[in-house]
Amino acid sequence: MARVEEPIDGTERLSASRRHFLGTVVAAITVLWAVPAPADPLLTYPIKIKGHALRVELADTPAARRTGLMHRRSLGESSGMLFVFDAPSPQAMWMKNTLIPLSVAFVGADGRILNVEDMQPETEEAHESAGPAAYAIETNLGWFRKRGIKPGDSVEGLKNLLKPRR
Repeated sequence: MARVEEPIDGTERLSASRRHFLGTVVAAITVLWAVPAPADPLLTYPIKIKGHALRVELADTPAARRTGLMHRRSLGESSGMLFVFDAPSPQAMWMKNTLIPLSVAFVGADGRILNVEDMQPETEEAHESAGPAAYAIETNLGWFRKRGIKPGDSVEGLKNLLKPRR
């Protein structure tokens, strides 16, 4: 049993083991607070391009579009994020705070791919759509190229998605 000395001012003095325990708890809370939390599991939706399936999370609010895939350390082989814009317009993506290399396909309102851009992690270079984009699909670097997907190809399943929230 640890010996606890009575302080002169009447307050209780903590034993060495209790001080150690509290110090450990404070350190753990500090670390957990400082590290970005992993993304919550989100609903995913199936889309197809040239017969290749891709499961996408929706980024259909301003906040979700701002965050995108930032701070993620990995992304499943056939997983991605579908950015749904309020109206077709010129769009641009960058990789600030994004830790994994990605490819982005900008998609017009008709569901056809406008252009595909490869993006390197943690850069601020703007990757622009080749016209008014209603959607953008981000997935692992090279996913589109490996499957022979290029501008003009159609994305299937966009009409089955939820209407954009505002």
